[in-house]
Amino acid sequence: MAPLLISRPCVSREGISALEFDKKGIYLASVTKAGCIIVHDYESLYCSTEDETKQLLHTSTGQQFDVVRWNVSNQDEVACTSMKSSELFIYDIGYVSEQPVDVLRKRPTISVHGYNAHKGFSDIAFCSHDASRLLASDVSGVINIWDRRASGLPCLELPTNSSSPLNSIKLNADDQVIYGASKQGTIYMWDIRGGRSSAAFQNNRAVNYTPITEVKLASELERIASLKAQSNIVSKEIHSIDINPSCQYQLAFHLDDGWSGVLDVHSLKVTHIHCPPPRWLDDSIDWADLHILRKPSWLPVYSIYVVGSCSSKGLYLLDFYPDRSSPSHVDFNEEMQELYGVKSQHKQNQFIPTTEGVTTCVAHPSSGTIVVGTKRDPSASEGETKLAFNFMFCGGVSPCIFLHYCALATVLLACSFRELHHPQYR
Repeated sequence: MAPLLISRPCVSREGISALEFDKKGIYLASVTKAGCIIVHDYESLYCSTEDETKQLLHTSTGQQFDVVRWNVSNQDEVACTSMKSSELFIYDIGYVSEQPVDVLRKRPTISVHGYNAHKGFSDIAFCSHDASRLLASDVSGVINIWDRRASGLPCLELPTNSSSPLNSIKLNADDQVIYGASKQGTIYMWDIRGGRSSAAFQNNRAVNYTPITEVKLASELERIASLKAQSNIVSKEIHSIDINPSCQYQLAFHLDDGWSGVLDVHSLKVTHIHCPPPRWLDDSIDWADLHILRKPSWLPVYSIYVVGSCSSKGLYLLDFYPDRSSPSHVDFNEEMQELYGVKSQHKQNQFIPTTEGVTTCVAHPSSGTIVVGTKRDPSASEGETKLAFNFMFCGGVSPCIFLHYCALATVLLACSFRELHHPQYR
């Protein structure tokens, strides 16, 4: 099928660093490495030409942004921050203002040389039961917790006992456990309501709590005999972690070499793994991309994990269904599946090619539409960027692809994912 080619003026050639929908999927927030934050009206963005007058927020700070999150308890608020800044900005889309309504800061830390040590933030998590509480991981291996009613400085710090940066954090559904993923390849867990961290949300003093447990992913991957026989398993940086919205004990992880998998938080075992071709097989790979933290996403249903490829221009749709019928399960047996009458074509992970490298993915909370943020195109002219996409067919599905490019490049993949997954959903 002929490619769909749409061109739009480009204000910034920097790519998208993070995307997030609000709970209802009405608005989409995006941030860029160039310091631009936009809150889009999703229906307007879905059209090939977005009406910029419907954007609730569009401001450029000149400061790099690496993460954006909606306040789960107050959907008028959106927060963003950077690994190069010790400030966290909160905007209220109910106000007609480009200025943040709140700025939270890290407690100053004096280095051994007497200087204020730099500690940028890598990720943000809002509490679902308290609009004034939020957490942010920093590049020194600490999770900071604020009570905005009390102070603009953290009321609590959760250390990892390591100086390795935390790249990603995730709160579970009832705000009881916080997970953190480190650059050294370790996943930490804090019980912030019970156990050793019992008073975490009731104590406003600057005190510390250590993790209740930690999991070194390399050690767990070595326990998978078939994987160990084929790969030299070493500790790898974790780019992202995320809890499966349709199966809360599945914690997905994505590594710097493109591997993705699932950690069962009950057994603390790796149950699923996907190992794409290594990036060195692609001669066109841009090694500068190694510094980009890729941000995958779960679909709201069906246990499909969507992640941008590190070695090719495109994204994977990974079947991480929580049993052995998943082709990514460590105990998957294709012969046994066929014996029980499950056709192998219904059990395949999918790859969707794009014309640009994917940096971040997010799924619409109700429709499952995937929004993909891309890297900047170094071959594009300063005034305009042209991106071409082919219509694709995946497992009998014909995704409809749209492109919007104004101050950013975004791909909308509208798919019926029922056809991609298990026969019981058909």
